[in-house]
Amino acid sequence: MDWVQPDQKDQTFQGRGRHGSMIARSPLFEEYQAGHVMIGPSLLAADFRYLAREIERLEAAGARFLHLDIMDGHFVPNLSFGIPIVQAVRKATRLILDVHLMISNPEAHIERFREAGADYLTVHIEVAPDPRPLFEMIHRTGACAGVSLNPPTPVEAVIPYLNDCELVLVMSVMPGFGGQSFRPEVLPKIRRLRQLAPDGLMISVDGGVNGQTIGQCAEAGATMFIVGTGLLGHDNYSQRYRELAALVKDHQSKVAL
Repeated sequence: MDWVQPDQKDQTFQGRGRHGSMIARSPLFEEYQAGHVMIGPSLLAADFRYLAREIERLEAAGARFLHLDIMDGHFVPNLSFGIPIVQAVRKATRLILDVHLMISNPEAHIERFREAGADYLTVHIEVAPDPRPLFEMIHRTGACAGVSLNPPTPVEAVIPYLNDCELVLVMSVMPGFGGQSFRPEVLPKIRRLRQLAPDGLMISVDGGVNGQTIGQCAEAGATMFIVGTGLLGHDNYSQRYRELAALVKDHQSKVAL
């Protein structure tokens, strides 16, 4: 699905976002401010035969949050997992759950995913060219809101809404399948978002993020890094997490965030 410019004359909703009365805090931003490197293991790459054990290993490695991709087979050409898996993950950990809704009708499922344990709910700008009503729904549940954009979608699509959400997720591959190669043409989007980001907004990147690309993302201004096989494809999660974190710190030191 492609992004379509919304009709500005019809935009009557006024979102409050994290600067209003609904969301008093953004836990991911608090973790970032505390000095933690915000690498989010993508559970799509986990071994689901031993999900609880995988989560324990990721916690021990230093993860501050987990990323869960929800795919509906319609907005993206693949199916992943749904509410029962989110519930199971929530029972297994106290980590922040960052839930990415790659679905065509997020408004029908926001409350249920929040009840299942999601702390952040991210929707796609391609589904909702004016995402503020969805942000309002998410904030009413007590969760933090995010907006994501696919590689072909211009960064200008999300710029009007940076003050209304807690997270912007830049897809560096087309969503739907893991293991794709990173698209470096998204780096200027990250730089532009970093220039415009209000205080407290997290800039996340997802797709092909690994030891060869995570530094580029950090230097461009990303503050969250979703890593699938680049972390979970290694035998020693703790060692790999430390290696990736060191790359992030090295490259973040070259840019003023």
